[in-house]
Amino acid sequence: MTERRASEPGYKAPDISLIGKEHVRKYLETNGEIGYIWNGVPILVMTTIGHKSGSPRQHAIIFSRDGDNYVVIASRGGAPEHPKWYLNLSAHPRVQLQIKDKKIDAIARTAESPERERLWANAAKEWPNYDVYVTRTARRIPVVVVEPVRGQSSRDGV
Repeated sequence: MTERRASEPGYKAPDISLIGKEHVRKYLETNGEIGYIWNGVPILVMTTIGHKSGSPRQHAIIFSRDGDNYVVIASRGGAPEHPKWYLNLSAHPRVQLQIKDKKIDAIARTAESPERERLWANAAKEWPNYDVYVTRTARRIPVVVVEPVRGQSSRDGV
């Protein structure tokens, strides 16, 4: 599988030396000093509420911006099923973001057309592998808009 993916047109294999729980741990311990930039793109840590457990779950995710909002793509590398964090926020849309040392309470929603296509194109400019991931799966990969809760500024250099 790795050989096939490495030879896919447009696919750039990322450095995966920092992923998953270890990525989240280092990001939180260092307020993003380690982990904010990953393979040349910015990362946030999103805290969701488990759709089954009801417990907090933290995930390091590539993001882009759309005005004051944050955009994350539920690609899971083109896997046939949605990432767990997407299932969590679908059930419980209130989330918390951490971007570097800044914590932001927010509400997540799945973008619909035509907004979805515009946001996808912007995200794929930063992480071109998204356009490869879509060829790996039959599912429609969700584009998620995360809107800060009113009264919080999201412009402090983030």
